[in-house]
Amino acid sequence: KRQRIILTSKVHFPLSDDPNDQGNSRRHILRAVEDSLKRLNTDWIDLYQIHRPVFDIPQDETLRALDDLVHQGKIRYFGTSTFPAWLIMEGLAISEQYHLHRYATEQPPYNVLDRRIENELVPLAERYQLGLLPWSPLAMGVLAGRYGDAAAFPPGSRASRVGTYVSERISQAGIAAAQKVAVLARKMGITTSQLALLWVKDQPQVVAPIIGPRTEAHLEDNLAVLEMSLDPVTAQEMDNIVPPGSAVANFHNNSGWMKMRLCA
Repeated sequence: KRQRIILTSKVHFPLSDDPNDQGNSRRHILRAVEDSLKRLNTDWIDLYQIHRPVFDIPQDETLRALDDLVHQGKIRYFGTSTFPAWLIMEGLAISEQYHLHRYATEQPPYNVLDRRIENELVPLAERYQLGLLPWSPLAMGVLAGRYGDAAAFPPGSRASRVGTYVSERISQAGIAAAQKVAVLARKMGITTSQLALLWVKDQPQVVAPIIGPRTEAHLEDNLAVLEMSLDPVTAQEMDNIVPPGSAVANFHNNSGWMKMRLCA
């Protein structure tokens, strides 16, 4: 079955107290790949992603390490996650200059509540044919009706369990927008989560939204979207709820580079 599976992994965040066991340096990337291959019991990783950017290491060091891994057959392709558009463009230019393999994908936060990637990242992806793999298409459950109050989280919810980097993404404006999406979904005869996922799936350059079902029912709800298409009228109604390029919730809050803050 391995030949039929697209297996992905990431590198960046620390896995130990060793100061060299983190980041996007050549040393860390080469060591992390070997460790991942052992844990996954496989000979190669199809897509290897840099989980977050760093700004104190020349990007050509990162790209040369990834290029070497492609030549060694340990990874097939590589990409980024939650990178600013300008840094991806710099990476593409470096790859062209030094004849290295280039980024194939970017994994950004993207849902109808936070559409800021449409300003620069999506046009960049269209121009240079980068595949987008959006994370949190359901806005941490806000677009599935999980939250009704930004100041009181349901017991067991991620916002109540994980910490501020999740809870800061739950806003009252986002909840209000999600309720409007729910009204539209009911008119269409589908669930709110299906409409939210459908909207992301059919945006330009999106290869596959990243879903996180916890139950079989959640999975069945998500998979049904594969047979759906977003029509222009519904797309416009979604634009009326949250305009293109704007945001009512902050899903870049732990990116390390987003300066924009949302007004309450």
